[in-house]
Amino acid sequence: VQLQASGGGLVQPGRSLRLSCAASGSIFRINAMGWYRQAPGKERELVAQIQSIIGGGGTNYADSVKGRFTISRDNAKNTVYLEMNSLKPEDTAVYYCNADIWRTGTYSTNTYWGQGTQVTVSS
Repeated sequence: VQLQASGGGLVQPGRSLRLSCAASGSIFRINAMGWYRQAPGKERELVAQIQSIIGGGGTNYADSVKGRFTISRDNAKNTVYLEMNSLKPEDTAVYYCNADIWRTGTYSTNTYWGQGTQVTVSS
């Protein structure tokens, strides 16, 4: 199983970016999917998470991004998205996606991480 993240880049304050993360491999089911970020010198923090349909489909966000970021998923494509609006310099970080995945032929889930994509917000 692999997670491939994309969509990062350099953007001016106030602008938008959309991150994508696609899971591939022998996947039976994906439970929660999420986005974390890590800024230089800081610990990795949760940005947003979305549950599966079976899990209720709920979302939760870090207080710092509420009202600006939106997480969504396309279950047919095993993909999670992060729409980031009104970006601020303090949103600059490496963004990582993760997913709780039940692999085909197994009886438990594991958490998988994407490779990270750099988001830089600067004028």
